[in-house]
Amino acid sequence: MRELAILSFVTLDGVMQSPTSAEEDPSGGFTAGGWGAPYWEDVMPRVYEEAMSEPYDLLFGRKTYDVFASHWPSVGGDDPVAARLNGGRKYVVTRSSTHPLPWSESVRITGDVAAEVARLKSEDGPLIQVHGSVELIQTLIGHDLIDEYRLWTFPVVVGSGKRLFGDGSVPGDLSLVRSGSTGSGVVMSVYRQVP
Repeated sequence: MRELAILSFVTLDGVMQSPTSAEEDPSGGFTAGGWGAPYWEDVMPRVYEEAMSEPYDLLFGRKTYDVFASHWPSVGGDDPVAARLNGGRKYVVTRSSTHPLPWSESVRITGDVAAEVARLKSEDGPLIQVHGSVELIQTLIGHDLIDEYRLWTFPVVVGSGKRLFGDGSVPGDLSLVRSGSTGSGVVMSVYRQVP
């Protein structure tokens, strides 16, 4: 058995859409993209230390996969984040059986996503970690497939956008197992599901 964790950057008002740039995901008319970028220099070393230093496989929604696949394969192997991302297996949830998956070690998931993720969790292997992928996260929440939430909350309010806990989220309790903050006010909170 292996566990599944999500790693998400969220605003104080719970939005996780487009933290990196305006072009990342402008769907729904979202114009506040890039809200996390001013904090990256302070945050990313801590993110790597707290959530990315141990081996893991990745689980992506297709849109997030495309964003990552357009950048990380071209980053040199001396970068520890690139080495971790490029070296691990990537599971990609997609409705298309023909959408190209150019990033090495990429495996397509189609059909019953919840059943397939449950099957992956039942296998031996490293942690499965989800980066971004708000629509996929909603499916995982709805099917109680997330073991750990690794959240980085930024001191920013954007008002609207895709939220980590969207409409229809299943109520439940979480237990805080680790927390910290950066000098710029970004708060790390790691929560586990309460059995």
